[in-house]
Amino acid sequence: MNHLNVLALSGSLRSGSHNTALLHAAAELAPEGVAVDVYGGLRAIPPYDMDLDAPDARPAAVRELRERITAADALLIATPEFNYSIPGVLKNAIDWVSTDWTGTEGLPLHRKPVAIVGASPSAFGSVRAQLALRQVFVWTNSDLVVKPEVMVFRSHERFDGSGRLADPVTRELLSDLLGALVTKAADRQPTGA
Repeated sequence: MNHLNVLALSGSLRSGSHNTALLHAAAELAPEGVAVDVYGGLRAIPPYDMDLDAPDARPAAVRELRERITAADALLIATPEFNYSIPGVLKNAIDWVSTDWTGTEGLPLHRKPVAIVGASPSAFGSVRAQLALRQVFVWTNSDLVVKPEVMVFRSHERFDGSGRLADPVTRELLSDLLGALVTKAADRQPTGA
């Protein structure tokens, strides 16, 4: 297998986010030859504006995110659940990277291998948010990993005092999901050298 790059996005801006901590755990659990890069620029993405959604008009933060998604072999997204759905900042970022109005740039999410995880202090985890996010990725025609599902409920019980994922079952599920994502991404890489 060639070296694979996974770009990881957290839908939470909170400094102590369990969703962001899940992505750091994924980086720790990544198999040899796989780099998980946790994106930290979501706060800089402005509200979607179709008037600015053109190659020469997009804000710098949006251009950078599009370039990083395009360059990545796969995408790992951790979503909290807000009001039974996806956080607005995450949906907004996806809106910015799901278009090509000029027909010349390509679509960063088209056929991109994507996996979704999520954590919440509730008893249901991020079940509804993940379901809503899966629907978004049907529209973008992304190559979604559907199993295993990693929905971390009662997330405050799964992390230790330093924010490290300590729950062995969750660690195993996350490792399995990352393995499925890596398999999808490796299958898309050209063979031969």
